[in-house]
Amino acid sequence: MKTIDRSRVAELTSRERSTFRERHARSGALSEDAKRSLLYGVPMNWMVRWPGDYPVFVDRAEGAHFWDVDGNEFVDLCLGDTGGMAGHSPKVAVDAIAEQAAKGITLMLPTEDAAWVGTEMARRFGLPYWQFCLTATDANRFVIRWAREITGRPKIVVHNWNYHGSVDETFARLDEQGRVVESPGNVGKPVPLDLTTKVVEINDLEGLERALAEGDVAACLFEPALTNIGIVLPEPCYHEGVRDLCTKHGTLLIIDETHTISAGPGGATRAWGLRPDFLTIGKTLGAGIPSAAYGVSAEVSERIYAGTDYANADVGGIGGTLAGNALSLAAMRATLGEVLTDEAFERMIRLGERFEGGVQGVIDSQQLPWHVTRVGCRVEYLFRPDRARNGEQAHAGQDHELDPLIHLYMLNRGILITPFHNMALMSPATTAEDVDRHSEVLAQAVEELVGSA
Repeated sequence: MKTIDRSRVAELTSRERSTFRERHARSGALSEDAKRSLLYGVPMNWMVRWPGDYPVFVDRAEGAHFWDVDGNEFVDLCLGDTGGMAGHSPKVAVDAIAEQAAKGITLMLPTEDAAWVGTEMARRFGLPYWQFCLTATDANRFVIRWAREITGRPKIVVHNWNYHGSVDETFARLDEQGRVVESPGNVGKPVPLDLTTKVVEINDLEGLERALAEGDVAACLFEPALTNIGIVLPEPCYHEGVRDLCTKHGTLLIIDETHTISAGPGGATRAWGLRPDFLTIGKTLGAGIPSAAYGVSAEVSERIYAGTDYANADVGGIGGTLAGNALSLAAMRATLGEVLTDEAFERMIRLGERFEGGVQGVIDSQQLPWHVTRVGCRVEYLFRPDRARNGEQAHAGQDHELDPLIHLYMLNRGILITPFHNMALMSPATTAEDVDRHSEVLAQAVEELVGSA
């Protein structure tokens, strides 16, 4: 195995930052101007977390490509970190959105599209009943409330180094002594996290058994695989064990498919045969229009009906005035019906395999101590030799020098991968040429890194 010369990493990073400034002068000017009216100079604070000196300002996007205000074209493998997984502005979705916008955007009444989308979600994921909202955060908050209500229990369990949007209860980690503490950067927590949350590592069924045995856990909220700390896959029979333990202890199981929809048209739930009580999903359902959903099992629906106070349904903490609006449902119907189809997923997953193979070829050719991991059409390469078994191992294995360098190197050559970690996502509009271009640039970057080492 070859080692990377860290002085070379620093040299290349300095060069790439200079190249970035040269290629993105107009973005730099817009960034400075934005600081006069926008907190941090961006519309959402996490948009500053890019390896360049400032964010790239986008002019337009189409399919799997976008163009910035400086005229640079990019292959988009970030795709809004799943929000743009349908591709940018697919015509059929744009047409449906425009048609519905002309007929009415939001009402406090259902449209025909709602029942169609509910039926399609049931087909894909296997849960019979659905509700719609605007973000996966909303969906997760709502089902946590339902779980507490119908179980009469106060706590939830999450995986260490989880990601479930901005749900208060999920910003919890395990410290070195195994105690529940708040996540780094958690802003304004309403209560100490150990009052609401227990934390276990993915793939630790013994730890989960201990967490559930006290009888105070309403629900486990789990992604099928960790995706926001580097992809961490479940071990064989892990999810079967989770299901058995939840059933044994009267705990409800929530599966968050917002990122793992990459596994197929029914996410990992369908691809891996999972059996959740609730399922949540957001981001990609409406081709970029804010859209999210949660599904419930037949048994859970009966418990919800039995405990629902319809007289206070509008102030009970479930829902929102714009949730399930006509425009979102029209976008979801077009996206699910004609863009993110079963056939599209087959092709996207093949491209994910091609991407994985290309990265593995670069790793093998240079004998690098790296690895690549895939969940369907979501692929990530990590700069360490062994796959992480849990969130703590994944966190400890982050490379805070190579991650930003590779991201910036790609960006300067017209390829956008997800910031924070090097993840790529395939869309229906992504091509084999897009994938191969990434492999070529990665090989070029590695050649510069290792030289004659």
